[in-house]
Amino acid sequence: MLKQFLNLKLSQKLSPQQIQLMKLIQLPTQAFEQRLLEEMNENPALEAGKEEDDYENDDFENDEFEDYDEGDSERIEADDINIDEYLSDDDSPDYKTQANNYSDDDEERESPLASPISFHQDLINQLNTFILDDQEREIAEFLVGSIDDMGYIRRSIPDIVDDMAFTQAIYTDEEMVERMLHVIHELEPSGVGARDLQECLLLQLKHKTPSEYIDLATDIIENQFDAFTKKHYDKLLQKYGVSNEQLKKAVHEIERLNPKPGGAFTGNNKVTENVVPDFAIRIVEGELELTLNGRNAPSLHVSKDYQEMMQTYKESTDKSGAQKDAVQFIKQKLDSAKWFIDAIRQRQETLFVTMNAIMHYQEEYFLEGDETKLKPMILKDIADMVGLDISTISRVANSKYVETPYGTKLIKEFFSEAMKNDQGEDVSTLEIKKILQNIIEEEDKKKPHPDDQLAELLKEKGYPIARRTIAKYREQLDIPVARMRKKI
Repeated sequence: MLKQFLNLKLSQKLSPQQIQLMKLIQLPTQAFEQRLLEEMNENPALEAGKEEDDYENDDFENDEFEDYDEGDSERIEADDINIDEYLSDDDSPDYKTQANNYSDDDEERESPLASPISFHQDLINQLNTFILDDQEREIAEFLVGSIDDMGYIRRSIPDIVDDMAFTQAIYTDEEMVERMLHVIHELEPSGVGARDLQECLLLQLKHKTPSEYIDLATDIIENQFDAFTKKHYDKLLQKYGVSNEQLKKAVHEIERLNPKPGGAFTGNNKVTENVVPDFAIRIVEGELELTLNGRNAPSLHVSKDYQEMMQTYKESTDKSGAQKDAVQFIKQKLDSAKWFIDAIRQRQETLFVTMNAIMHYQEEYFLEGDETKLKPMILKDIADMVGLDISTISRVANSKYVETPYGTKLIKEFFSEAMKNDQGEDVSTLEIKKILQNIIEEEDKKKPHPDDQLAELLKEKGYPIARRTIAKYREQLDIPVARMRKKI
């Protein structure tokens, strides 16, 4: 049986312009600059810099203009366009961005690019210094291609032999591959091409100048690796009959080695850029001062050439079909340029008011730099302060950096949940993590505190935290368990 129902459904659909604005807000400074260049390349009606006439008027006026939706299939006839809307002097205003809110110290923020040579290409270049025949070079280059980003070859020699035969038509044997693997082990960084951690450490020790402690360290890794990784120092002292100081120096040599030789290569796989702060907070005469990186505030205006095309069309008595098509195209580009200029203004305002609210919410921290002064703060707190949606605050916090007197920070790091102390007061989980970190840093490394003892120590300080929560915070801080923190 079929039944009919009347269902009233309320839904909200974002316009393409709103979606684009959200994407602009999410972009950090460097990505925003790239997006700006792309838009200017795509839209000739959008130009950068000031126009002479614009210096006479310091106020940016957002003109009313007809929304243009590129996804709209409905064509607006040229005869229906009000040409005068596109000929007003106010239609090509300078995008006034040189206000006190914006930083003019862009030169200080230029960040150099890292080396564009990839990790694997660097290894290939090093192979060129070895005298190898064609087959040896093919095998060596295949082995380099089998190295993962951390610097390891995690495949067995028989598998590599088979893979070269099936995929590269390179027919060889295990002995030849093993010999070429020794060549790979001579490359820098030392330890690259190892098949496991033990071999990686041994390769690095092999490249060090021999000494009493290097020899002892090598023997420990080669023959007592399990005892070393479990930090059974008493067993090692008994095994080698050395003094506590001698073992300590040998262990120190091992701890100086790099367990991830490939990870140390900054050009790993792609060009990376240093962080460019989107904001800067400074303390001026005891007061906080916020600035937005000037690269987020470009001067833009609508092209006068395009307005002159509109004027020519208006004055023309004989409007041909080609001219009508042209004015339709010009209108679309002008509308798009105006919308983009307004979207940048909205992005700029959104970034500034959001960071300004965060700065004042965490004023005590920004004045003193003490992480224990960070208040519990969630996205809703800031959203309520500035009257914006939580998703908008999230877009700003997750992708933007702020330069502070205490270093450059990712904004989302200032957000944290609240927990109760023994006085019933709300405290930030960031505060608890900082205190936990301080306790661990000050502990006796010969007898590091296990998690249940850390929980007791925090409880004594007024923070009743469960042992499992301590373990979670410790992992988030990348701090190993007590046994692995033990020193001789």
